[in-house]
Amino acid sequence: MPGKIAFDHCVVHVSDFARSNAFYASVLGAEVVTVGTGFAYRFGDRQLNLHGPGVDPVPVARLPVQPGNSDLCFRWDGPIAEAVAHLAAHGITPELGPVRRFGARGHGTSVYFRDPDGSLLEFISYETSQGDAS
Repeated sequence: MPGKIAFDHCVVHVSDFARSNAFYASVLGAEVVTVGTGFAYRFGDRQLNLHGPGVDPVPVARLPVQPGNSDLCFRWDGPIAEAVAHLAAHGITPELGPVRRFGARGHGTSVYFRDPDGSLLEFISYETSQGDAS
């Protein structure tokens, strides 16, 4: 059995760094970190590395990630209604939700929306005070 394993980072491909940096910082609260000619989005001790214009990453997946083909979930600490209000304050209409989903901490309530390139993003709340998030 290997030593303790924990998730560190994954990759998202964006088509416009300035647009995506503004979105991920304001909507998702990411710390935007400059990495060479590109960027990464840091969330505490987890990170999204970015592929994008002017970045030539090596190695890459057999089918490299493209703008708009990621599907990511972020934990929302609080009632899902607050996540919906947060999205509305940023002019974002949820694509689906609130709906019951199963995530890393068990059952929760999620709302789905998209980043500027069309990648599917999800906020999940594990608030036990919600009627459908036990």
